[in-house]
Amino acid sequence: MEKMPAGPPKRRSVKPAAGKASGARKRNVKPAAGPVAGELIRLNKYIANSGVCARREADELIKNGYISVNGIKVTEMGHKVKPSDTVEYKGKKLAPGKKVYILLNKPKGYVTTVKDPHADVTVLDLVRDATTERIYPVGRLDKSTTGVLLLTNDGDLAGKLTHPSYGAKKVYHVFTDKEVTRHDMEAIISGVTLDDDGTVSADAISYPEPEDHTQVGLEIHSGQNRVVRRIFEKLGYRVRKLDRVSFAGLTKKNLQRGHWRHLTDKEVSMLKRGIYK
Repeated sequence: MEKMPAGPPKRRSVKPAAGKASGARKRNVKPAAGPVAGELIRLNKYIANSGVCARREADELIKNGYISVNGIKVTEMGHKVKPSDTVEYKGKKLAPGKKVYILLNKPKGYVTTVKDPHADVTVLDLVRDATTERIYPVGRLDKSTTGVLLLTNDGDLAGKLTHPSYGAKKVYHVFTDKEVTRHDMEAIISGVTLDDDGTVSADAISYPEPEDHTQVGLEIHSGQNRVVRRIFEKLGYRVRKLDRVSFAGLTKKNLQRGHWRHLTDKEVSMLKRGIYK
């Protein structure tokens, strides 16, 4: 049986699960050196470094014909460019800029996207004064979910943090409509089968409030859309409130809801090196 300790009220609600070797997923990633004059770099990396999106999304832009190099549309995967080349996205010139890393304590009601014509407000509205660089969210929190969200124009780092093989863990505080049984907690550790996503399991789970079993702390690496809500819905619970208290070792400590701050150099270094405490 997976250990499910009951932590004190004001401490982190989830401890690493003994049966999960989460550290095995981690990588020692060294910061990539910037391109030098004449050096060829992959087009998707150039796009990511320009703050448009992560590399995987950049591949889709290339594939769909949205990118041109020196006036010529490019749809070839693996195409390489020089820093001096003119790269355009939908006619707008791209240029790798200064790397920016913003940590936001997301409030409820904001959509995690760069642009949504159907949304009244997005998370970018909260950080519009943080930088003049174009930044975008790393991963996604749904409109009703609150908590830790990273925004950056560092496409390489964003791609690594959202890829499950790099082991960037997420810790959530989950509030449900009824008491969560130990049987269901064990099921969440063993794995719950979700439509279209197969079996998804958490790395650790516990009661943060020993006397209130309608609350649980959950540590998970999976990044599927609405995965935490879907796990509990599959087991017959309704999630009343969901708050992400930690992402890749970053927490919302001393950061009020709706406020943001720049990451420290130490935090950026740890993320790039794959140290996700």
